[in-house]
Amino acid sequence: MDTEQIKILLERYNQGTCSPEEAAIIEKWFENINRQQSIVMEEDALNLQLDEVKLLINDQIAPAPAVTVPVARVRKLKPWYVAAAAVVLAAGVFVYRNISSTTTTDTTSYIANNQPKKASRVIRDGFVEWNTPYGVTASFKLEDGSTICMNAGTRIRYPEHFSKNARNIYLEEGEAVFEAAPNPSSTFTVYSGALATTALGTAFNIRSYAHEDKITVALISGKVKVAKTDNSKESTILMPSEQLNFNRVSLSMIKTSFSNPEVVIGWKKGILVFKNANFEEFATAIRNRFAVTVVNQSDKTEWEYNGTFKQGEDLKEVMDVISDLKSIKYTIKNDTVYLKN
Repeated sequence: MDTEQIKILLERYNQGTCSPEEAAIIEKWFENINRQQSIVMEEDALNLQLDEVKLLINDQIAPAPAVTVPVARVRKLKPWYVAAAAVVLAAGVFVYRNISSTTTTDTTSYIANNQPKKASRVIRDGFVEWNTPYGVTASFKLEDGSTICMNAGTRIRYPEHFSKNARNIYLEEGEAVFEAAPNPSSTFTVYSGALATTALGTAFNIRSYAHEDKITVALISGKVKVAKTDNSKESTILMPSEQLNFNRVSLSMIKTSFSNPEVVIGWKKGILVFKNANFEEFATAIRNRFAVTVVNQSDKTEWEYNGTFKQGEDLKEVMDVISDLKSIKYTIKNDTVYLKN
């Protein structure tokens, strides 16, 4: 097994075509390289080390007719030979990664921990409570015929039975689309933090995550009135394709417009849409879609990202695009994505 074969093996690993046994060896020892990123090996020293370890490996296994490493031969290696092979692989990975500038990803544990989850529904003290975990959306119909579609990481509470004059919904955390069934004698109001949104025969989206500085109400169809829940009586009327951004810090309300509803409710179809998104908005969308936390350890703190990812594109495909555009690298470890310079 020569240096060129090792490099080809690494390339096959990067393309996801090597065997599970080969991948396990490479991933295990690349983790060691990650822990020692400050160590830079000179090319001459690397070549000497490669030559020495190749002799050890070639003494144990015969040269393979093809560039692949037979699984059976890998399993027969004694522990110290495995360690020697790991030196070659780790060194090769170090050179290969620096030459190709690709990004490190270890999605094995992420996939294992990302098993399908379900939204939960419980009845407590006369209220129905819905909760969607990250990576899950849920839709359901209310007793009056209204429908609610919840984004991931969302909590909603409402009475088990509405009164004759009012249908009050409480968006305690997260994002949801509300389609209110017409009923002139009964108001349909969604309470989200400092805002109360009232509608009749209307479809609208409310985004109110506690870790974000703003609450956004976007009207898809019909007409809504958005008011503060304090005693100021300040309110705003929204028409279709208009949205209201309420700043939790300054307590200001700013009305803007949008041309494509997909920008607002694309998440219902599994589409990621970013429009001038800052890092917090980007991280929230990634967490909702893939149930992972994004930790920014790079010096790229100013974000204003625009882009769209279709349904079916996986986490690695999304992060590959982001890392290229932002000139950063990323590592997926368990349920966390780390961004680095």
